[in-house]
Amino acid sequence: MRVAAHGPFSVATSPSPPHLGDNRRFAFFKKHTMSLKAQITEDMKAAMRAKDTERLGTIRLLTAAMKQKEVDERVELDDAMVVAIVDKLIKQRKDSIEAFTKADRKDLADKEAAEMAVLQAYLPARLSADEISAAVGTLVQGLAAELGRALTGADMGKVMGAAKAQFAGKADMGQVSAAIKAELAG
Repeated sequence: MRVAAHGPFSVATSPSPPHLGDNRRFAFFKKHTMSLKAQITEDMKAAMRAKDTERLGTIRLLTAAMKQKEVDERVELDDAMVVAIVDKLIKQRKDSIEAFTKADRKDLADKEAAEMAVLQAYLPARLSADEISAAVGTLVQGLAAELGRALTGADMGKVMGAAKAQFAGKADMGQVSAAIKAELAG
């Protein structure tokens, strides 16, 4: 380390120039992964550079939904909240695809399917149907033990409430609901 004298002040400087293999300054970035919100912003920049208008449009819709949520609730979004927003947008796309298919509008259904594919890249790995069934079975057994009785179809709301907390962002809630109905019926 050298000491540079500038008038009455001495300033310690690092060796100049640093050798090219010195990446200690960037070690912080290697240790910490990027948040989902930051990843979406970076993907938007990449889509702009690549002039990928379809992907860019979908990412802009996602960022608009995220900003709307932040403004409405006056909160800073964490990854779980971003995943919930992505889930909501994907559900909207599924509903639109179904409606466009019924109306024989294949062009619009294909556009929605392409948007859904872009959005699905931001979801964490989903649980398989077998994993959902096993976790629902454990959840139902736990709630039955807690209540001290066997659960029936009337307890569907209690089980779904607990399932939403457990499976948020990890599974399609339609599949979870079907697994709960099957577990309560059998």
